[in-house]
Amino acid sequence: MLPDWLEVVSDPVLEATKAPGTGELHGELLRQWGSSEVWRLSYGLRSVIVKRGTDGQADEAAAYERFVVPLELPAPALLHRYRSAEAGVLVLADVGRVTLEQEPSASGFLAAAELAAAIRSREVSQGSEFPPERVKEMADRIGRIDFDLSPLTEALAALHRDAPVGVVHGDFVPKNLVTDGVRWTAIDWPGAYLAPHLSDLYTLLRDAESLGHDRAPIVAHYIDAAGTNLALVERQLLVGGGCFYLVALRFIVEEGLRTIPDSVNWIDGLLAELADIVGGLS
Repeated sequence: MLPDWLEVVSDPVLEATKAPGTGELHGELLRQWGSSEVWRLSYGLRSVIVKRGTDGQADEAAAYERFVVPLELPAPALLHRYRSAEAGVLVLADVGRVTLEQEPSASGFLAAAELAAAIRSREVSQGSEFPPERVKEMADRIGRIDFDLSPLTEALAALHRDAPVGVVHGDFVPKNLVTDGVRWTAIDWPGAYLAPHLSDLYTLLRDAESLGHDRAPIVAHYIDAAGTNLALVERQLLVGGGCFYLVALRFIVEEGLRTIPDSVNWIDGLLAELADIVGGLS
């Protein structure tokens, strides 16, 4: 049975799928978290993705307006948007049925590195949205960090001098990397922002290594695709890792403890990984 909230986007869904009515649609629940719910709706060979988000997931359309559409980023086309006081609902093109999480092959991780390079290659005119002073601001909001973050602040300041600002997807992990068998696409963009670090590549490597893949070919493939150099990328990765953990911890403290109760069990591990990153920058 389809959820009642799909009614607000029924017209664009029917237009895209050519279904005669909502009763003829086949619905497949793809993902359900505390703040988001994702469905594939299909009629015959035509299908769309419909996503409802609340809290931090409610304004994904804003990321499309700021980054995805003007920069022509490798993301699903936005077919329709609906916003209420409580939630945002998007109708998106269906870009594939297989994620890197489902088929975590070595070739898939190399393709994802190339995708990360394509996103970073887009020139932006705006400034960074993760300046060095934000490290302390986020640490204060998290309130559980008992070690010195000044190495991260200093390294982030150096990156702002040495590296260009680019789009950060913000959740560049295997479940959000989709293929149709020909090309790869990044989905789930509500956390996108601008910064000079490489947290997207960091999270990709983190997952690849946890699955037993060698990081070196993935980094080399990114460097080749991005036309950059290893020394700079290694600095961007360390800083990106630190920034990723700060963002993740802030999410848990401010939203996750309410919407994903089990996230309380993630805190100690994330704090330990953040400490390791900061130690590597000292």
